[in-house]
Amino acid sequence: MDRVDVAVVGGGHAGCEAALASARMGARTVLFSLNIDHLAQMSCNPAIGGVAKGQLVREVDALGGEMARAIDETGIHFRWLNKKRGPALWSLRAQADKLQYQRRMRRAVERQAGLVLKQDEVTDLVVERGRVAGLRTLAGAHYACRAVVIAPGTFLNGTIHIGMRSFPGGRSGEVGAASLSKALAGVGLALGRLKTGTPPRVNGRGVDFSKLETQNGDDPPSPFSHFTERITQECIPCYITHTTERTHEIIRANLKRSALYSGRIVGVGPRYCPSVEDKVVRFAAKGSHAVFVEPEGRDTAEFYLNGLATSLDEEVQAEVLRSIPGLEHAEIMRPGYAVEYDFVPPTQIWHTLETKAVEGLFLAGQINGTSGYEEASGQGIVAGINAAAGVLGKDPLVLARSEAYIGVLIDDLVTKGTEEPYRMFTSRAEYRLLLRHDNADERLMPHGVRYGLVPREALARVEERKRQVREETDRLGRTFVPPSVLRRRPDLVGDGEFDSGVSLAKLLARPEMDYRGLEPLDSDRRSLPEDVVFRVEIDLKYEGYIKRQERAIAEAARLEKKRIPRDLNFMEISEISFESREKLTRIRPESLLEASRISGVSPADVAGLWIHLEKRARVSAPEVV
Repeated sequence: MDRVDVAVVGGGHAGCEAALASARMGARTVLFSLNIDHLAQMSCNPAIGGVAKGQLVREVDALGGEMARAIDETGIHFRWLNKKRGPALWSLRAQADKLQYQRRMRRAVERQAGLVLKQDEVTDLVVERGRVAGLRTLAGAHYACRAVVIAPGTFLNGTIHIGMRSFPGGRSGEVGAASLSKALAGVGLALGRLKTGTPPRVNGRGVDFSKLETQNGDDPPSPFSHFTERITQECIPCYITHTTERTHEIIRANLKRSALYSGRIVGVGPRYCPSVEDKVVRFAAKGSHAVFVEPEGRDTAEFYLNGLATSLDEEVQAEVLRSIPGLEHAEIMRPGYAVEYDFVPPTQIWHTLETKAVEGLFLAGQINGTSGYEEASGQGIVAGINAAAGVLGKDPLVLARSEAYIGVLIDDLVTKGTEEPYRMFTSRAEYRLLLRHDNADERLMPHGVRYGLVPREALARVEERKRQVREETDRLGRTFVPPSVLRRRPDLVGDGEFDSGVSLAKLLARPEMDYRGLEPLDSDRRSLPEDVVFRVEIDLKYEGYIKRQERAIAEAARLEKKRIPRDLNFMEISEISFESREKLTRIRPESLLEASRISGVSPADVAGLWIHLEKRARVSAPEVV
């Protein structure tokens, strides 16, 4: 029997981050993968980031994760999204060289001290007195451990569908993991069924790029990681085309040959990333849909057709391609397919990602009902930190909604659950103006340092930037421009009567003004780094909104401080409705704030719960003599 501290099951994006975090914290860790050549494989689109997802990547990086550094080294196309909107919505996205990204992540895993990589299938869990004690593998190995992180992606009892054909598999060309589902059910976890899908991949040799719109990346490209100074590799373009009315006719005529519409799939798919069949049916009035033709790497002719996910049979997929401009002669290298898999409805986990049924058993990634590499990585690093923290006697990491998109993601899963693959959006975060791409280091690096995942000197640089921002903001607030000067510069401040001076801070707060534009009125200005200038502008332009969100956070903190004992019997609380008692019993929130976000628990029920907790506290308080 082998002994380790933490065992991680699954070598995808969640599993790699979990294993690396655990080992870097000093826990003896083993990572199991069905195929170690496919660590961190991009099963779907070969890209990292995007709207809200880019913020998740930055947060993983600020905690000491690997994803941002890996994409910075292997990216082939970097582009900001939503730059014409407010800074809360700015998100970075990068196209990856898929194979290089895998190799980069495998190199990090293989070279990490305290981490052992094993190719084997985990088939069973060993649980003793309600706590995980080990696991067994298909090869007959038995590992004793104190914590297990399960991160199987779509492999958990996976089934692949292409048209009318269905066969076991977690990814095209790879077997699934059926035994682990039985093991999870055996320890008391309820399972559900979800599905996702991918589009066909084509050989670029047959693509007529002259018919496609070229989409170049940013020049210069911006890096994801706080530890990357600049992107040095040459980038390449992506392309855009569109489906046609003929495309939609073909799809409508062949819906019976779609695994989704023929009834072969019972799992629920992602509403916000539908298959092309879904798009044609649900948006029947729309004459075309965008198809993004994205390279899978530098040294391959394979292209990914983002926006064309399908479970139609391969013959129909080929006919669909022939109806799309530029793809008429494209040869399918890998057909699109749908994959159906087991997941654990996430109201069965705590905010630490530990299961409520078994102590020391953590779940991360698609097993919790999410979709996306970035969502998986965010969960992976939190699960890895908490698994190791439990073993090493450290306090757990629980991220608040006001602190990180990762906190929003986990809180949504734990308190609301999900009946479809969960995808992160900026609209899910009520404090999104405070959860920006640019300040992830300020928000989360202190945690990374606390767990030994981020060097202290990195946090010192963050503190220095905060000091510079604070000093410059104060200086602009103290510096007033006399009315006589304002009247002479209508080109800067506009026409108008100025009876008194105006501070530089007030002028910069105007929508049409930027920091550089203030320079003629600012004789005492000193040279500052670009990131400091950027933060000064945001702090002053959005000061009112930021203060409003900070007040809302303070109010939420009041509810968060009111903790709910884990042994509380909700069914005995007469002050709340029976429906809420049932939901509270199932989800078992740990604070009034968490209880207030459970769907169906009314404000009156929260107030009743507060009253009950106050009564309980008075009864249990010791008498003062």
